[in-house]
Amino acid sequence: MLDLQINGYAGVDFNAEALTEDQLVRACRQLEADGVTGILATIITADLGAMCRRIRRLAELREHNPEIARILIGIHIEGPFFPETPGYIGAHPPGHARPADLETTQRLIDAGLGMTRLFTLAPERDTSGAVTQWLSDRGIIVAAGHCNPSLEQLQRSVDHGLKAFTHLGNGCPLNLHRHDNIIQRALACNEQLTLCFIADGAHVPLFALKNYLKCAGLENCLIVSDDISAAGQGPGTYHIGEQHVTIGDDLIPWSEDRTHFVGSACPLPVMREYLRALEFTEPELNMLFKDNARRLLGQGESNNA
Repeated sequence: MLDLQINGYAGVDFNAEALTEDQLVRACRQLEADGVTGILATIITADLGAMCRRIRRLAELREHNPEIARILIGIHIEGPFFPETPGYIGAHPPGHARPADLETTQRLIDAGLGMTRLFTLAPERDTSGAVTQWLSDRGIIVAAGHCNPSLEQLQRSVDHGLKAFTHLGNGCPLNLHRHDNIIQRALACNEQLTLCFIADGAHVPLFALKNYLKCAGLENCLIVSDDISAAGQGPGTYHIGEQHVTIGDDLIPWSEDRTHFVGSACPLPVMREYLRALEFTEPELNMLFKDNARRLLGQGESNNA
């Protein structure tokens, strides 16, 4: 399986300032043992300097250690070009959200030493499409997420190179217009965008996820974990960057005020079992957990990540 959005694993936080080589090796070994052969380690919105340091740390550890390089096939930058609006900003610190600009984008990309493969932003924060076009021209996949663009804005972003939508059904308020909402707009672009979903049963109820997958077409969808360091660890207190996350017996990473989720604690193999229970076939599961991600990354359908 491939996971294009993962913030941490097995007690290791990829957004930690003091991330060590040994910690990252431990997370990669556990991922491989769990059947995940490739990941995009995800760095979320923070102070720009902190984001750049964290991105650079991942890239340098990967360059230095072949065992890490085998599993960590790239970096996913999620933010900071998001609206500060409650609901849409989700678990990202609103104080660090900002409009898109090329100077900030270049600093983030330069920090990744050529390893950034995916960049999530809000199309309405890149109104001219200049940042989306700049990233796309450099072979970096641009995804919409934590956003509320109009259908016209979304389609304009597609024209500038937008290729995907990050964790559709999340990064938006609990209550939306019954018809004209970001989920419906993204589904309307299913033939132009790869739609990513979190299949832990909490971010999107499994019956609703099944509906979305059927509506969009399995060939246009893929599953990501959005895991934090709590994945596979059980109840306790964990971190993503500066945020403390306490996980109870339900194993759902809620914010302290329980207004939104803070990533997931459900390993990708468990999500696969959830979808198998919904009677998706093995070839369909391979599409959702491997083949479509590989195609989005431009890797074809070989047996290796």
